[in-house]
Amino acid sequence: MSSSDMKIITVIGSGLIGRSWAMVFVSGGYSVKIYDNQPGQSANAITEIRKQLEELEEAHMLRGDLTSKQQLSLLSSYEDLAPALEGAFFVQECVFEQLEVKQSVFQDIERLVGKEVILSSSTSCLVPSKVFSNVQSRSRCLVSHPVNPPYYVKLVELVPHPETATAVMDTTHSLMTKVGQAPVRLMKEIDGFALNRVQAAIIAESWRLVQDGVISVKDIDLVMSEGLGMRYAFIGPMETMHLNAPAGLEDYMKRYGEGIQRILTSFGPVPHFSGSEGAKSVVNEMCELIPNDQQHLSARMERRDRLLMGLAKLKKEH
Repeated sequence: MSSSDMKIITVIGSGLIGRSWAMVFVSGGYSVKIYDNQPGQSANAITEIRKQLEELEEAHMLRGDLTSKQQLSLLSSYEDLAPALEGAFFVQECVFEQLEVKQSVFQDIERLVGKEVILSSSTSCLVPSKVFSNVQSRSRCLVSHPVNPPYYVKLVELVPHPETATAVMDTTHSLMTKVGQAPVRLMKEIDGFALNRVQAAIIAESWRLVQDGVISVKDIDLVMSEGLGMRYAFIGPMETMHLNAPAGLEDYMKRYGEGIQRILTSFGPVPHFSGSEGAKSVVNEMCELIPNDQQHLSARMERRDRLLMGLAKLKKEH
């Protein structure tokens, strides 16, 4: 497929992740077809995207070199799958996280596209070998797992099916880089991928520390937002260790490795996140800080996105 043919991307599903992917792709100058089988949903998605792009342009945070009007002109909505897939070189699936639904969607897609079209899933926890188990031509399949919200958090995990062709990984990596994302390659599939495995470890120990009465919900969040997160916003744990000892990573492990092993062996079992009295206590404490009604949660989500927008701008300048 020549570069002149690689202009159209189809996004399957018009929810939050689908809309975010569409915004990311049009920011890179691609024509994006949004498909949703629910009447009116894909058209509603474009209305919502228009609002967001105009707000981003007003805040001088619009991604890419095109104006919001130019980006909107690259969007189109569909309720029929066949025309939505016509001409696409890349398909990004964003339906809800249910294995059977995703498998069915990709079966439908495969019947309508050529074997050279890349099929990508946004799944956050289903491994490619399961998602694409009913696809005949699996060499063109992979997971492109974004971080919510993808427009502000640029990481995307590229996870291959055991049969995924190297060229498919390379093309997807180039695409994600071109549209301003920060793609990382996993060499093989693993439950939870990389980001969610690291996140799960942080969640588990944070939960244990609160549940065991060591620290409050408010303060464990400060441990991350005002401590580790300050470092990790720009450099990761490996570089952090490498820079935290006079002679680098090997020196760091000579100095602190034994202590790290001691701490790790002191960790308790995986906590119960629901049903237990301890879990209820953690949830109640969180809800005292931020009530779980729609008004309070929406306000904090908007605050999160504004802060991420500001951080994204800072990272771009550095």
